[in-house]
Amino acid sequence: MLLMSGSLASTWLLTCIPGVGSIGQVPATMLLAFFDTFGSGSAVQGMLTIGLVCGFVGALFDTYVFYSLKTPKGN
Repeated sequence: MLLMSGSLASTWLLTCIPGVGSIGQVPATMLLAFFDTFGSGSAVQGMLTIGLVCGFVGALFDTYVFYSLKTPKGN
């Protein structure tokens, strides 16, 4: 969530700089459209959905690593 919010904030800050505003507007629009896709039309809901899925996959990966380190390797 922090990475997605940071990238959206940095592209928005680019739009505030005179002369560079048009360069920052395109990525900001693309990011909002990407988040709208996963959020059924809401960018905030899309960011939450992506964040929750990434957290769930990370938890599954940690569980797998914990389990694989606990079981002895068969010879």
